[in-house]
Amino acid sequence: MKLSHLFATAGILLVTTVAWFILGAAIESRSQEFGSGMRKEVHQVWGPQLVQHHPHAFYRSPNVPNGKALIQSEKSRVRAEIKYAPKKRGLMSHRTYDVIFASEYAFRNPTRIPQTLFVQFPLPDTQGLRGVQIALDGKQTDVRRSSDGSLELAVEVAASSIVELKVNYLTNGTDAWLYYFPHPERVQDFELFMKTNFAEYSFPTGCGSATKRDENLCEFIWSYQPDVLSAPNIGMEMPKLLNPAPVASRISFFAPVSLLFFVTVLLLLGTLRGVSLHPMHICFVSAGFFAFQLLFAYLTDVIPLYVAFGIAALVSVVLVSGYLSAVGGMRLLRIALPAQIGYMVLFSVSFFFDGMTGLTIAIGAVITLALLMKVTAKTSWKEVFAPKKSIIPPVLPTA
Repeated sequence: MKLSHLFATAGILLVTTVAWFILGAAIESRSQEFGSGMRKEVHQVWGPQLVQHHPHAFYRSPNVPNGKALIQSEKSRVRAEIKYAPKKRGLMSHRTYDVIFASEYAFRNPTRIPQTLFVQFPLPDTQGLRGVQIALDGKQTDVRRSSDGSLELAVEVAASSIVELKVNYLTNGTDAWLYYFPHPERVQDFELFMKTNFAEYSFPTGCGSATKRDENLCEFIWSYQPDVLSAPNIGMEMPKLLNPAPVASRISFFAPVSLLFFVTVLLLLGTLRGVSLHPMHICFVSAGFFAFQLLFAYLTDVIPLYVAFGIAALVSVVLVSGYLSAVGGMRLLRIALPAQIGYMVLFSVSFFFDGMTGLTIAIGAVITLALLMKVTAKTSWKEVFAPKKSIIPPVLPTA
């Protein structure tokens, strides 16, 4: 191959890379534009990330700051059943879920005289609460909103006696469910049981790990007994979703790597098999590779992700391998077909799995290097790249 052809090939790869970057940026911009608006709609319908705060009680006393003596629950039993049910809205799927919440708390009057205890239970900040049931000592009671939006119940409690609060409700949210301790200095006899309908569990940042878990039954227990100082918050993230737009944009940004590997193998092995490729051949091959990302990016809007991937990959393989078969016959097809499947299709599949892209590139580079070293070990590169002597036809004598 001439040196000018190498420079022309490098220019074609550079132009294709720029086109891929433009496509990837367009996909990202489009997904963010639609995603932000759709996310607001999802929060309006399904609610945001839900945070349930631990309740507390207080009684009036002139001997404490602000005149409120804080009382933590003496015993807490909480149950949260989370049913993950992702919903698609617009071009994106969202991690929505339903939660059935049931809880029992015990508050003790710590004084030697009867006190009016004000029990405050902060409800999640969402409009989707259903079936709210609140009982104090087994009796339905009137509830009012306090200044901070919490439910506040007032009850007369005898000296050193206990009052029990039960709160149940159903609601829905997005992304994660959290249980926070606003006053974590001391948590007494607390236990939260959580059951999910998914096995792919993940605890959010800032939350503690479950003290007991049964991954087969998808059950988790956080037990803080008898007393725990600075108790960690509790939470569960919903399983991650594979949305088409982020996958398509990442594939577009990394596509030049797969094309570079493919063209390198094609040029070297093709030259060894006596097939000389012109930069125009590389131009059409690059366009065939680009067709894969272009089709995949826009097919995902109308058909399922994996179906779109299969159709786009098949079209690109037929275009590139079919074209190279016409250029160099079976000699070139035997190189092009496995190389495209490996460098384009399998490389793109790695983007469906978190953290696999870098490893895939590294493995692909090492395998490519080993293959080329083995195939070309005994090659005389001086002869391969030696300029071909032009044969000058003999001059026939004129009559």
